[in-house]
Amino acid sequence: MDTQAIIASKPTNNINAIFDHSSFSGTQNPSTLGRHLARRLVQIGITDVFTVPGDFNLILLDGLIAEPELNLIGCCNELNAGYAADGYARSRGVSACVVTFTVGGLSVINAIAGAYSENLAVICIVGGPNSNDYGSNGIIHHTIGLADFSQEFRCFQTVTCHQAVVKDLEDAHLQIDEAIAVSLKESKPVYISISCNLPDIPHPSFPQEPAPFFLTPKLTNQEGLEIAVEATAKYLNKAVKPVIVSGPLLRVAKACNSLIELADACGYAMAVMPSAKGLIPENHPNFIGTYWGVVSTPFCTEVVESADAYLFAGAIFDELNTAAYSLHVKMQKAVIIQSQSVVIANGPRFGDIQMRDFLKALARRLEYNSTAFKNYSRMHVSEGLPSQCDPKENLKVSVLFKNIQNMLSSNTTVIAEAGDSWFNCQKLKLPQGCGYECQINYGSIGWSVGATLGYAQAAPNKRLISCIGDGSFQMTAQDVSTMLRCGQRNIIFLLNNGGYMTEEQFHFGPYNVIKNWNYAALVDAIHNGEGKCWTTKVHCEEELVEAIKTATEDKEECLCFIEVVLHMDDTSKELIQFACRLAARGCRQNP
Repeated sequence: MDTQAIIASKPTNNINAIFDHSSFSGTQNPSTLGRHLARRLVQIGITDVFTVPGDFNLILLDGLIAEPELNLIGCCNELNAGYAADGYARSRGVSACVVTFTVGGLSVINAIAGAYSENLAVICIVGGPNSNDYGSNGIIHHTIGLADFSQEFRCFQTVTCHQAVVKDLEDAHLQIDEAIAVSLKESKPVYISISCNLPDIPHPSFPQEPAPFFLTPKLTNQEGLEIAVEATAKYLNKAVKPVIVSGPLLRVAKACNSLIELADACGYAMAVMPSAKGLIPENHPNFIGTYWGVVSTPFCTEVVESADAYLFAGAIFDELNTAAYSLHVKMQKAVIIQSQSVVIANGPRFGDIQMRDFLKALARRLEYNSTAFKNYSRMHVSEGLPSQCDPKENLKVSVLFKNIQNMLSSNTTVIAEAGDSWFNCQKLKLPQGCGYECQINYGSIGWSVGATLGYAQAAPNKRLISCIGDGSFQMTAQDVSTMLRCGQRNIIFLLNNGGYMTEEQFHFGPYNVIKNWNYAALVDAIHNGEGKCWTTKVHCEEELVEAIKTATEDKEECLCFIEVVLHMDDTSKELIQFACRLAARGCRQNP
């Protein structure tokens, strides 16, 4: 869901006034905090909440489950609940998870940190201590043995953009509404702790139906916009072979369509950064691939880095998105467009300018120039197909992804786990409407299991194709059971190469070898005859082709788990190049 749909047309600068609470006074039949929170979540587009029950959140869960438009999804652990909320927010724009005090909060916090790095609006709700325990100097359970209950709160301060501790009912509605609003405005996670004894107590501040949800729109400074557009157009129109590089903040700015309009108007060659794959249609006539430094799509680096001007829209120049800072671009030749600002040629910065407004205005001022794309077309040579396998030959990674490529359509979304799946999935050519998700900067292994659960729940019309390494799967495997409980139809490719082979490329060591599991049999055990599930193990291309045929035809309505047995040294050349650069950075000595 596009959360922009809930933004009101009338602006206000007071964040506490973004909700109309005037109807709260004199309510004849007051409602409860639990119902108020449930209705707010429904109003912003959330229909599923990922939970792990604990004694501090049980009454709150009762209030949420009583809301007919909310579906509570019990996860196997808090970490996966957080990862599921991450995946859900990627599709819906906002999500929520509910855990218990400290033991739950400090478990989910890793996933919340990842959501923060990915600019996702995740509302993390924690059942907190009884309001009467605050200030009592008592030591309660689920603490570290101190009467200070703020440890969890202090931890969340570093990985959320707003924190609220609700321990009385008088201003609870204001605290909850402000936290939700900040999360949507900043596209970042927020933390809400709610005392365990409050959710079911009626209070006049909670009407049966909360007032309509209004969120202050972000407005562009029109005078600054005109000046910035004029300066940018003047700069780019002088360039001989300018290019566009799109980044992940396009999603935060809701500017993907605006960038396409700009590309159509100006004819520039257009690349994406790795974490922006899927945001721009790859069948666009000007698309040239992924710009990722030394591991870029063939010929993409040459075109981008030979340009005399680049327009970066929503770029993030972190270590992993730049392949260990291997981008050879000069900021004095770049126009950097972020969510609310524009910097031209490493010079003047224009603020209070919304990215989508800027791109739309710039599209009307740029002259058509397809020189860079013509250069790309001249030098481009189509990639060869993997060598033909001998009958029953051991399966190769390149052959696996050749077959996955043939599965993609507008009805699928690819989930790429951290590791070699990043590089192999980046090579996939996404058809129109095919989704794609990865977690590049934070790179928490195991993320993809929960993210698959959450994304699939948010987008039931999509069939997810998740590529997960064996080491990552061992971190979070339990919530395959939750996928089955939810009736999901995901296709999971478990890449079994015997260990942490991505780390092995960074640094050799016996700790990179893990205990091998019978992964297909494990999922069978999790299935236990409940729900629709089909598993298989493949060793060669013939078995893989047959498995894909079964998963996409006879077992189309099932969760399909395909364990793919691979050689431990079968990795992409991009992973090796990437690992060499990153390892060199990690081992560099102090000056």
